[in-house]
Amino acid sequence: MTDALVLAQAEGGLLRVTLNRPEKLNALSPDLLEMLRDVFETHAADAGLKAAVLRGMGDKSFAAGGDLRVLSGIRTLDGAMEMADHAKEMLEPIRRFPVPVIAVLNGDALGGGAELAMACDFRVAAVHARIGFVQGRLNISTAWGGGIDLMQRIGASRGLGLLCRSELLDCESAMAGGVIDSFPQEGQSLDDHLAEFLAPILRQKTQTLRAFKALARGVREGLPRTELYRLETRMLAEAWVHPDHWEAADKVLQRSKVPTRDNVQKRSGGE
Repeated sequence: MTDALVLAQAEGGLLRVTLNRPEKLNALSPDLLEMLRDVFETHAADAGLKAAVLRGMGDKSFAAGGDLRVLSGIRTLDGAMEMADHAKEMLEPIRRFPVPVIAVLNGDALGGGAELAMACDFRVAAVHARIGFVQGRLNISTAWGGGIDLMQRIGASRGLGLLCRSELLDCESAMAGGVIDSFPQEGQSLDDHLAEFLAPILRQKTQTLRAFKALARGVREGLPRTELYRLETRMLAEAWVHPDHWEAADKVLQRSKVPTRDNVQKRSGGE
């Protein structure tokens, strides 16, 4: 086991990133957030990636939120604003990563941990995991962009309700509320379920996934429809002229030329 706060491994088109502070419930210190930013910035240039998976070490906590032992030293208005802006900057490479990012909630995602989970494109949760925007219990609000992500995901009214109640959602409630995307069925392990969730994504070509992610980013960032049209057209054109498109199209065309009993009968006038 390495002492690094963030572990990363890229293999088979998949980037696996792990928060490595299990003894602190994977609390998000400034140092950890900077390492997380560096990992996603570095691997953004990897043209072979199809997806990234972000999880916490252990089975208790995805991320317990901001590290209060560090953050409790911030006592001024300017300091609080600087902290919030810094964390937003650290999470932005996750939001802007060129392929889908899946948060794997191996345990509870609380406060800043919930904001980190919402910075990802999808959330897959263990059966015992909970997610909660519990900032209100400390008499503060969201700080790292997660409240915005939540409201964009489930709507402003429903998002406001979750924030105002500061409640913990189990995986079934989070799924019903649209906060998470999937969780294992009875008797299925989290790893097996994650592999099942990833399988159709990893079957896609990289350039296709990047086109879909670029469009999703544009919608999330509020680009005007005319700019979205241009973005969609450009991404389609790049994928259209790629050899992978013509290989797939040729296979479809070849299948359509294969004689079948029905079309042979139609051509011969038989019954």
